[in-house]
Amino acid sequence: MPFPNNMINSIIDEARKHLYEQPWIEFKTNIVDPQQIGEYISALSNTAALFNQEHAFMIWGVDDTTHEIVGTSFIPQQTKVGNQGLDLWISTQLDPQVQFYFHTTEMEGKSVVLLEIARASSVPVKFRSVDYIRIDSYKKKLKDYPDTERELWAIFSKKPFETLIAMENVSGDFVLRELDYSSYFDLLSADLPSDKKKILEALLNDKLIAKAETGNYNITNLGAILFAKRLSDFPSLERKAVRVIKYEGKDRISAASKEQVGGKGYASGFEGLISFVTNLLPNNEIIGKALRKVVPMYPDIAVRELIANALIHQNFYMIGTGPMIEIFSDRMEITNPGAPLIDKARFVDHPPISRNEQLASFMRRIGVCEERGSGYDKVVFETEFYQLPAPEIEIYNDHTKVVLYAHKEFAKMSRDDRLRACYLHACLKRVNREYMTNSSLRERFNIDKKNSSMVSRLLTDTCNAGLIYISPEYTSDKSRKYLPYWA
Repeated sequence: MPFPNNMINSIIDEARKHLYEQPWIEFKTNIVDPQQIGEYISALSNTAALFNQEHAFMIWGVDDTTHEIVGTSFIPQQTKVGNQGLDLWISTQLDPQVQFYFHTTEMEGKSVVLLEIARASSVPVKFRSVDYIRIDSYKKKLKDYPDTERELWAIFSKKPFETLIAMENVSGDFVLRELDYSSYFDLLSADLPSDKKKILEALLNDKLIAKAETGNYNITNLGAILFAKRLSDFPSLERKAVRVIKYEGKDRISAASKEQVGGKGYASGFEGLISFVTNLLPNNEIIGKALRKVVPMYPDIAVRELIANALIHQNFYMIGTGPMIEIFSDRMEITNPGAPLIDKARFVDHPPISRNEQLASFMRRIGVCEERGSGYDKVVFETEFYQLPAPEIEIYNDHTKVVLYAHKEFAKMSRDDRLRACYLHACLKRVNREYMTNSSLRERFNIDKKNSSMVSRLLTDTCNAGLIYISPEYTSDKSRKYLPYWA
């Protein structure tokens, strides 16, 4: 069923609130070519399924950069292909049929058109025998992106990656040689059974292994990726081992002084990975209210959470690539395969969505990552406490990279650094039911009260960038309070 008319403007307003164009939302002004529209319906329907969205949207009359209402001359009801109406012609070219509806409305005195598209349900939607997908905000042929196609088919088959088989038809003794079962019981704070049968039963109950039809066992992807003694023993998972590189300088041209590829499963090897990374990090001197002390450059909580997120939220269906941690003299970059399933500007307030829920659930059980919705908040809080530039999220080539920056004085921060820090400070305050103020932002940057005008200019710049706004309840100069753009 199409959305009722009284909801159309609200849907468009919500779409405009996203700081960046979402993969399942396309803004256009006056594109009226029926072929192009049909291709977009295929791409957006498939992309909605990929990102776990019930609908995708194409909106005419909204600028795709500023998201301002600019209006459109496109009238779908008057557009013909031969003797057929546009929607009828497109529907005859789609395979399988997918529901879509054109809605015409008026906003700010200008015409706006919303195309509502249902998600693909069982197979990719083709338009004129070709299936499309959105990659980095561009419409592409799905066949040109085999990793994405593989993930999409896995979603349609409703078989999570964790339940697929990494090694099949092996004996119980072989299972216990391949999986670090003693680590499994240690991490769960459980006694190690003396009976081999009970050990295997516990692994079965947690779906780390499964019974084979022969009476032997299959090791699942979940079991192997969490507790493999050697990931190299599992060909399909070997490239998912974490790679850590430390460079001497600020770029990859510099010689790598340390490089190591992890060999163990993520759960059994996590503490060792964190220790290895921590030992490679530089130190930072912070000045508290009463003392000065030397601490690691990057907060332990932030490092742990971001590495855990990179492992948990990666796209395992992308072959030939895996998580990577790179340490430079001025920053630390943590990269994982797969674009995030939520807007990168909403990591602080949006509940996390994981491609790999069984993996995420187990990692939470053993305390590797934070409870739902609190992880990235802590990353932002810790970087503020350690007086570091705000973390940055980059999305490129279907990969997600989070950058932690080394300490930098406010005067040496770039404009983007300052805007990002101001915005994330507002987000952090909002999720804690507080407001950002000139005073709180000065404290975040450790700026003296006599320089409050410098912070006021930053607040104005961030408002002008559309990242924050002044709360209507507190608009006077002395009591002014700020909220993130989405609040």
